Amino acid sequence: MYDYVIVGAGSAGCVLANRLTENPQIKVLLLEAGNPDKSHKIHIPVGYPDLFKTKYDWAFFTERQPCLNNRKLYFPRGKVLGGSSSINAMIYIRGNDSDYNSWHNLGNQGWSYQEVLAYFKKAENYSQGVSEYHNTKGYLHVTNLRDRNPLSEVFIKAATEFGLARNDDFNGKHQQGVGFYQVTQKNQQRHSAATAYLKPILSRKNLTIKTHSLVTSLLFEGKRVTGLIYQNKNHLEHRVKVSKEIILSAGAINSPQILMLSGIGCAKHLKSLNIPVLIDLPGVGQNLQDHLSISIAYKCTKPISLANVEKPYNILKYLLFKKGALTSNIAEAGGFLKTAENLSSVNLQLHFVPGCLINHGFAKRKEHGFTLCPTLLYPQSKGKITLRSNNPLEAPFIQPNYLSNQQDLKVLLAGVKISRQILQQPAFDKFRGEEIAPGFQIKSTEDICNFIRSAAESLYHPVGTCKMGNDFMSVVNSKLQVHQIKGLRIVDASIMPNIIGGNTNAPTIMIAEKAADMIKLTNN
Repeated sequence: MYDYVIVGAGSAGCVLANRLTENPQIKVLLLEAGNPDKSHKIHIPVGYPDLFKTKYDWAFFTERQPCLNNRKLYFPRGKVLGGSSSINAMIYIRGNDSDYNSWHNLGNQGWSYQEVLAYFKKAENYSQGVSEYHNTKGYLHVTNLRDRNPLSEVFIKAATEFGLARNDDFNGKHQQGVGFYQVTQKNQQRHSAATAYLKPILSRKNLTIKTHSLVTSLLFEGKRVTGLIYQNKNHLEHRVKVSKEIILSAGAINSPQILMLSGIGCAKHLKSLNIPVLIDLPGVGQNLQDHLSISIAYKCTKPISLANVEKPYNILKYLLFKKGALTSNIAEAGGFLKTAENLSSVNLQLHFVPGCLINHGFAKRKEHGFTLCPTLLYPQSKGKITLRSNNPLEAPFIQPNYLSNQQDLKVLLAGVKISRQILQQPAFDKFRGEEIAPGFQIKSTEDICNFIRSAAESLYHPVGTCKMGNDFMSVVNSKLQVHQIKGLRIVDASIMPNIIGGNTNAPTIMIAEKAADMIKLTNN
């Protein structure tokens, strides 16, 4: 019997496992469907694209997207200790203060920016020291890149020539502007949630961690959760009992999937798959939001890009001194801006890569180049997660409905035009070769829109599918407890009522830090 069972050892689950076992009297089981985080590709920063479509990745695909030329989009999610924090670009972004104030204004008490800032700071060990916005006492190491590719500095100079302000801290007073991203690294290695929060506490006797353990359903007595069933790597079933709570931290895809498999969701949908309905909760799996991005790529006339990354001298430099190109997080620099002056806050994010990054890096290109990726921050298009069947081993339907709202296409169109203008600034004159994507022949608005439909991809930030709130379509309350169920909480990016303006890893860790305190207060 455990006090708490945490489902999913990703960014949120690792935080919870650490914080809840601070009390030696509390017994916690942490279940992860995936693998231990042993691959060197996880820990060497530049190696993460090689983890895509491997055993460390759920490697989901969306359904065909009618507004993206009927394409199925690749949808990576971490299937490993650390979850997606073990396979992401390590960018540390909190989002805009208005994001959290909007959550609070929807009736979610305790989630305003000033209230969540305390938990961002609690999590953080910031290499640049303590300030109003940063802290040095947390588990998660946040730092500036040690070795920056010179092309990334060229991008920042070009963006300022275009008229954008330089910003050396996107997580400080202002988000708007361009600069280098802060990263979750320690000693030039990835500092995933598993490395940050699990590795220091592996000796705690009140924590049990099991990998290769896929949760298939929850167990109930009436409307109280009493345990769960999981399968090990040999597909043998195990039942676990819990005395206090089960916490789903399986992410925006798997958390709603587990709920629906357990009879919690839209009654009509569950009945169609012969799943007995425990709670008719129609919001489960709905409200899916994600960031959509597009690559603008150029050849580089000088041999200084990340195309050199696998050269022997770079490998040796990293192995001996932890320096050089292998320390890169690939998306080294970027920024936040408004595509129209009348907007109240930024609505576009830029990611700059000092190399050719097309189709998630699967399109291996040997020539030197650089890429700028405009990213839609606040999609109006929303989608859903639904079950294909009652088989827990079958991936669910993922339907983001990208660009179903015409406004989203307008923002990305503006993003492509702005990105091209930045890359045409004088700073790039000595480096700019042929435009690879979309290509100089793509000029008209219609042609650019067609290019977006043919080449836009997910930036891997799905959220919202078990949203927090009190309306008819909400799944959890402001304490992240599932409506109408006792002993069940959801703690991951699925609880976001609206997507935040930036990369979603740091906010997910914040959510878990805050949830840990709420759980302790509830069960004292």
